[in-house]
Amino acid sequence: MKMLLAGEWVERDRVIEVLNPYDNSLIDTVPRGTREDALKAIEAAQKGFEEMKKLTAYDRSSILQKAAQIMDSRKEEMAQLVSKEVGKTINEARGEIARALQTLTLSAEEAKRLAGEEVRFDGAPPGGGKMGLYLRVPLGIIVAITPFNFPVNLAMHKIAPALAAGNSVILKPASATPLADVLMGEIFLEAGVPPLAFQVITGPGGEVGDTLVEDERVKMVTFTGSREIGKEIMKKKGYKRATMELGSNSAVIICEDAQMDKAFPRVVLGAYALAGQVCISVQRIFVHESIFDTFVERYVEEVRALKVGNQLLEETQVGPMIEPKEAQRVKEWIDEAVAAGAKLLCGGEVDGAMMTPAVVTHCPRNVLLFTGEAFGPVVLINPYSTFEEAIELTNDSVYGLQAGIYTQNLYKAWQAAKEVEAGGIIINDVPTFRVDLMPYGGMKESGIGREGPSYTIEEMTEIKLVCFDLN
Repeated sequence: MKMLLAGEWVERDRVIEVLNPYDNSLIDTVPRGTREDALKAIEAAQKGFEEMKKLTAYDRSSILQKAAQIMDSRKEEMAQLVSKEVGKTINEARGEIARALQTLTLSAEEAKRLAGEEVRFDGAPPGGGKMGLYLRVPLGIIVAITPFNFPVNLAMHKIAPALAAGNSVILKPASATPLADVLMGEIFLEAGVPPLAFQVITGPGGEVGDTLVEDERVKMVTFTGSREIGKEIMKKKGYKRATMELGSNSAVIICEDAQMDKAFPRVVLGAYALAGQVCISVQRIFVHESIFDTFVERYVEEVRALKVGNQLLEETQVGPMIEPKEAQRVKEWIDEAVAAGAKLLCGGEVDGAMMTPAVVTHCPRNVLLFTGEAFGPVVLINPYSTFEEAIELTNDSVYGLQAGIYTQNLYKAWQAAKEVEAGGIIINDVPTFRVDLMPYGGMKESGIGREGPSYTIEEMTEIKLVCFDLN
């Protein structure tokens, strides 16, 4: 595939190979972009922003609606591509494309809602005889840097709101999974986005990404990925806005009064969807000691029944991880926990990028499986005695993206809502729950800012005050 640079589809002598994680077969290649390509993209994006500013809210909304129609007509093609390059099951890939369509449609609707409001100057003594309002205006060039795990929907959460608000966008996708994002370039151009207002630049983060992040002409960087890279971006970005979604090791509390038949399928799905490679994947489960043994026995039984294998087969429930070294890393984390006293009850076997779903119990709090973001098909289950202890265990993390709690006790639910340190508290569901219109983002080192089209548009616009002296 080619990359979309300055309104043209271009190739380069050097390429990046995109491989199927399941069998390591070559799917396609993309150009290995350079620093010069990134600088050219920024120059083009400046011109693209001038074109975006000429479009009315109706124009922008109509373009995004047309993009949704085109994308809907190509949804199976996109799902197949996502499944191949990411390794997520074909059904998970179809679900991602469906969500991306929702995100795009929501953004098209928000383009018409973008508005300021009246400012009552006469509410202060010097303001008599004055009236005014504030407007929300676009920032300019938005650089979107996206991860491998949801290449379409997480990119859409950045691209569509940016265009809805009147910005221009440079998308730098993950090098492991750029193909569906290149396809999105085709869709947006066909829908009528000004050719210089949306570009897809493929290449290494240390060269292309850093150039985009550091350039002063860029007005905002929106990034989803690891905490470590997020911190590096924050150091390099200079005086520009940023939103960061940096992952988590999300917990779910299972109280003694939890509705188990409701909880079990959700807690299993929340842990092993996309082989655990989800920012809000269930990683830590804290179960009341009175039901701990019963819960663990049933949980292990359900995990062992999961169908693992080729992600393109309809019956597969858990596919490969993104690459073998990541599967090996997770295995090392499990081994460390077991050496420190944890019990491995099932799974953890590695073959290339495949890992069988693992369940670990009685995990110490000083090992990586408890403190880090596993980002793999493994979950730890620990008992707790008091509800206060469960909250303390949940908060024992540098992360704070989302957390779940299963209880029929309103007081416990509200206590968790107040005391758990996370951007989202999901009551009677797993932290993996997300609908694309909600304000999504984290506390602590899980990130900065919120996504969800209406909230993203606020991040990607700034306030301009207009005051009339009518004296």
